[in-house]
Amino acid sequence: MDLPELKIGSLVAKVPIVQGGMGVGISLSSLAGTVALNGGIGVISAVEIGFNEQDYLKNKMEANLRALRAHIKKAREIAKGGVLGINVMVALNNFEQMVVEAVKQKIDIIFAGAGLPLKLPQFTMGTDTKVVPIVSSGRAAAVICNSWHRHYGVVPDAIVVEGPLAGGHLGFKEEDIMHPDFQLENILKDVLEVIKPFEAIYKKNIPVIAAGGIFSGKDIAEFIKRGAAGVQMATRFVATHECDASDEFKKAYINAGHDDVQIIQSPVGMIGRAIKNKFLKDVKAGNKKPIFCLCNCLKPCNPAKAPYCIADALINAQKGNLDKGFAFAGANVYKIKEIVSVKQLMKELVSEAKKYLKDNV
Repeated sequence: MDLPELKIGSLVAKVPIVQGGMGVGISLSSLAGTVALNGGIGVISAVEIGFNEQDYLKNKMEANLRALRAHIKKAREIAKGGVLGINVMVALNNFEQMVVEAVKQKIDIIFAGAGLPLKLPQFTMGTDTKVVPIVSSGRAAAVICNSWHRHYGVVPDAIVVEGPLAGGHLGFKEEDIMHPDFQLENILKDVLEVIKPFEAIYKKNIPVIAAGGIFSGKDIAEFIKRGAAGVQMATRFVATHECDASDEFKKAYINAGHDDVQIIQSPVGMIGRAIKNKFLKDVKAGNKKPIFCLCNCLKPCNPAKAPYCIADALINAQKGNLDKGFAFAGANVYKIKEIVSVKQLMKELVSEAKKYLKDNV
């Protein structure tokens, strides 16, 4: 049995894998373009994308917009016609500007999470850009679908449902992470139910993409059998040659053991999953004090109370300076043992998934 293609409106990805957007600077044009080239959907992270621009601290907005344009152009050159998306967090202070610019650059898909993107359609209606919200519950999917239907007469082109085993910031309370009701298979089921009436009204299929803890081809096959149209994977793509992170960042993934993955309290008021290191130990011990705000990037952040600047920490980590930062990662990062090419990784995942589907018809 073959893996199904992932169809989002008129877009078709031959491999039903979305590479999750990872910031700051972990999934840029190199990774996204190569994933798209190999049949998946490559996703550029928009968060503080201009961090390498010379005028980033002096002229942040223009630096971010300039870098966004450059990375979309470069990713397109690599992808050779493959499907490309951009991940823009709703919590970003420059959310609207980044969305408008991405649409102007004719990006294929905008993925929007870390908040409810209730106004997103006003920036994309009348264009070819598809809109895909990222949710962590059926309730959030219902709120978005109802709001878009009522105010814009549209529904999402697809929905990513992210479970509690994901890396980075999580849309869950810490006490709910291991609760059966909040596991991916259950919230996937909820979202599939929520969208049924909207699919009937609009006479269209709304693909649901499962995310958070997807690691192997077997995982991909199992969630497709549960009704997902495809999966989103992020952590596994960090340990690839084409990933835009530094070698030191990738080595943190390779060297992580099971007990090195921890839940942290982010300065932006959310929990997140990251790899333990000295920086995070110092934060927990109270050795970090409120500092100046590097770039005013996130709406929920209060610099006067934050023990560290998360943008600064993530930029340092991306560049390999893990003494002054840390690496977000999914719960299964400890299973990664080597750095491979994107082509090899996707070939392995597809082969595993096909075999599992064949053996479990």
